[in-house]
Formats: sequence, structure tokens, C-alpha cells
Amino acid sequence: MIDAINQLGLVARRVEDREYEGKPATVVRLEQTFPTPIDDLWDVLTNVERIPRWFLPISGDLRLGGAYQLLGNASGTVTACEAPRSFDATWEFGGGVSWIEVRLTEIGAEQTRVSLAHIAHPEAHWDQFGPGAVGIGWDGGFLGLAIHLATGADAPAESEAWMVSEEGKAFYRASGERWITADIASGTPPETATPRGQSTIAFYTGE
Repeated sequence: MIDAINQLGLVARRVEDREYEGKPATVVRLEQTFPTPIDDLWDVLTNVERIPRWFLPISGDLRLGGAYQLLGNASGTVTACEAPRSFDATWEFGGGVSWIEVRLTEIGAEQTRVSLAHIAHPEAHWDQFGPGAVGIGWDGGFLGLAIHLATGADAPAESEAWMVSEEGKAFYRASGERWITADIASGTPPETATPRGQSTIAFYTGE
């Protein structure tokens, strides 16, 4: 079984500034190397039959130009795809639009690094919650991915119960603290990064 807190330590996190579609944007980036060949990791990330085993139920067409819907979560459109190394998509949720970019890199025959960038134009929600607002959720996705690849188990099967368990709350607290650190490392003053990061932790833990 995967140790959830230990899994957090395997993820590299960065918060970056860039320009996207002609406007200033913030990038929340996660990277991790997984012990599986690139073709298998690509299949895990893009196959509608495997995505629910580690993330969320999904419907739609995951080909270039196709639309998708994650059950109870985001929808969007696939805007770029170069199998088995990269895809881009819009991320439409709560009336807002942001973007994801996924890149896969072979690290030997049996290891593949995945880099996920979630790009958004900063707004009031960002000022209130900071990078952890999406970062904690993606940490949960990377945990599900690690469990599925290591054990073959369907990671989300107990997700609702796990999220409100003490183990789940400890995971979200630890993830949120790491995003506060990444926020500060990007140049955000601690007096700004810490309270908004704590607000996000409180949201995820219900505290």
C-alpha cells in the first residue's frame, strides 16, 4: 500500500508566472517520475476506461478537438495531442476557464516523468486561496495514480470516506503546507501565502 504522506514527498511543486493568451498567468506545476513505461503511463492518463481507476469517472471524446466531462468536476476540450508525449486541454469549472498541459518524458525503459501544469489568469479566487486551490486536488490525483500503478487497485473506490478520515485530513494538511512553501518560493510574501494557504487547507479538511 502507498503511504500517502510519503507520496507527497515524491512530487516536485513549483508556482510560476508566464503569459498565456496575451494575459499574465500563474502556473501551478507538479512533476513526478513513475515506475512504468511511457506507453503505459500515456494509456493510464488518456484511456477513458483507466482514468476512473485512479482519478474520476469521465465521459466524452479524448481525441484532439473532443470534449470531456469529469463526473462532478471539470469539463473541457482537448486542444493539443501528440501521443505518447503530450496533451493540452481546457479546464472549465464553476463558470471559469483555466488550462492544463501534460508532458511525459522517458527516464529509461521502465520509468516515465510526468509534468502537469495548471494555468490560470489570477482573480479573486486566487487571491483568497492561492495555488493550493488546484494543487491539493492534483496532489490527490497523483496519489491515486501512484496507488493504481503500484498495486493495480482502483484508488477512488474509497475516496469519499478517505477524504473525511484522519488519514485523509492529514494528507490535505501536508499537501497544503507544501503549496504554501511553493507559493513563498515563487516570491509571494509569507504574510500573503500563509493565510490563503491555510484557508485552502480548512476548505479541504472542513476545519
